[in-house]
Amino acid sequence: MDVGRSLPAAYGSLARGVPVSAVGTLFALSLAGGITLGPKEGRSIVFGRNRPEVHVCLGEDDPRVSRQHGTLSHREGAWWISNTGKLPIRLPGSRLLFGDEEPVPLTEGYTPLFVRGSHNREHLLEAYVTGSTGVKPPPRHEEITQPPRTWLLQADERVALIVLGQRYLLHELRPQPLSWRQAAAQLALLHPEAGWTPKRVEHVVVAVRNRLSRGGVSGLTREEVGEPVGNTLNDNLLKELLLSTTLVPPDLVLLDDLAPAD
Repeated sequence: MDVGRSLPAAYGSLARGVPVSAVGTLFALSLAGGITLGPKEGRSIVFGRNRPEVHVCLGEDDPRVSRQHGTLSHREGAWWISNTGKLPIRLPGSRLLFGDEEPVPLTEGYTPLFVRGSHNREHLLEAYVTGSTGVKPPPRHEEITQPPRTWLLQADERVALIVLGQRYLLHELRPQPLSWRQAAAQLALLHPEAGWTPKRVEHVVVAVRNRLSRGGVSGLTREEVGEPVGNTLNDNLLKELLLSTTLVPPDLVLLDDLAPAD
């Protein structure tokens, strides 16, 4: 096993940054402690439940976590995560990495990795790869907060998307967009003079998806998500609009006079 510098369990979250280190240095940390290791071709860090035989112990009291659940390996100038366990590892963006899949490269900076164990416990492995500066970001207590990038919507686009995505704005547990037919029926009640039909709702929403896709938002085209598409494109669109605060729960005031969608 490669020898690195150990990190105590009380080290603190890597999300707060790491000390000045050589470019490409990897920090890996769980509740049980961790390790830091400089970049070198072929080096690897093993994590899993079996404390005596891994560099980073993860979920040592949870038999759903594999004894050796994964590795962080350095090759071709980058650190890669591999899954050697029985359960998937959840990466940022809700991507799942399974045991029979190719390794995934870690980006510079902070990456949280999760393994769901017994009774829905979430075991966190924090990883941090130092970037080109190798410097911990300084505190920025007094700086003006940077607002999120919101998207400009025309009046008809906004009302259509509020109606389409009302279940998201209501914080339902597993929201889904309304169908074109449901959205058109509610829009016709709100604005009977506007000529809302299922086809018009679809046309308006597709135009917004295409515009945001050109603006750099992923997951809004059939080519990206593949078949069957189902509600995926509208689901991704609505999540982006909420995350960017383009749509917010107070927008639901628009629907005050409507009955809930069936």
